[in-house]
Amino acid sequence: MPSAAYVALSLVPGVGRVRLEQLLRVFGSAEEVLAAPLQRIRRVPTVSRAAATAIHNTSADAGARVIESMRRLGGMVLQPEQEVFPIRLREIPEAPTLLFALGNLDLLRSPCVAIVGSRDHSRYGAEVTSLFAGGLARAGLTVVSGMARGLDALAHQAALDAGGKGGGSVGVLGNGLGVVYPAANRGLYERMAREGCLVTEYPPGERPNAGSFPRRNRIISGLSRVTLIAEAGAGSGALITADCALTQGREVMAIPGPITSQVSTGTNRLLQLGAKPALELRDVLEEYGVVATVPQVSLPADLSEVERRTLDALSEGAEQIDDVTAQLRCAPADALAALTSLEIRGLVVQDPGKIFHRSLRASAAY
Repeated sequence: MPSAAYVALSLVPGVGRVRLEQLLRVFGSAEEVLAAPLQRIRRVPTVSRAAATAIHNTSADAGARVIESMRRLGGMVLQPEQEVFPIRLREIPEAPTLLFALGNLDLLRSPCVAIVGSRDHSRYGAEVTSLFAGGLARAGLTVVSGMARGLDALAHQAALDAGGKGGGSVGVLGNGLGVVYPAANRGLYERMAREGCLVTEYPPGERPNAGSFPRRNRIISGLSRVTLIAEAGAGSGALITADCALTQGREVMAIPGPITSQVSTGTNRLLQLGAKPALELRDVLEEYGVVATVPQVSLPADLSEVERRTLDALSEGAEQIDDVTAQLRCAPADALAALTSLEIRGLVVQDPGKIFHRSLRASAAY
């Protein structure tokens, strides 16, 4: 556990990783920095007058209160010199001076893959996110995301559902521990604390602000060798995470989406600019040197003849109920019964307007 003085100094506004290291070189320890006269702090190169005043007005008591808050939450305060601190985070520009963590800390040093996407997403986006997150977790990778509503939450849930069979999930917060944001994610927050790991650079109890989420994104990509963009519109915050990954020299991959979909505009543009396409789990696993052991998918043996013909009718893409009926040459009620049965079994997905298409699971079996 870091000293109270180190925690207090690290949390002073304007004291980032570079400035902190410089202060420690000059004074020898965080305790000596806090005990130093204001004029001596001001003489340290790159330390502004405002930062020097803030440091001088800080005491170790502030750090002790933060450590006690983390103790009550059941979490830990991590500094870069500790073995449990993620190695990959030490390497990035603007590396955090501290991490506040709650849950299974072993996940922070395991092979991580970031999966991020839009809050407002399509059914396709939800399907591919769950497919990749669950598959990568079963292959032993830890899925990292931002605990936002939408595809981030789905990535965490799918990875946790695959837990015990391989990897797990790490959620990076844009606020302090003890604050659930968005409030709708309370169940996920509690599950991540029990089964996964929650991390943040913000002290416990701190509320989010407009700038905290873009800064959080550099930690999501920083923990991960690969950042996978599942589905993102032109203005999605997931694209900020992709930019962070590129700045950090990490691989960016994207799952292609329909060119007619606004929520795939950002992912498709990334592919146009040179991101590696992720067409199946093997594409991501290759980046980790993991031999793909993706099980062969097959259709259930008890499908009726009309159900099999219905799946064949959807082979070229989405179809309306009338088109399926025409291809099957059957009564509309029979076609609808087959589509409903296939939807219940997870082989067909219905979009608004009674438009049907095969699920990824069914497509993989062909």
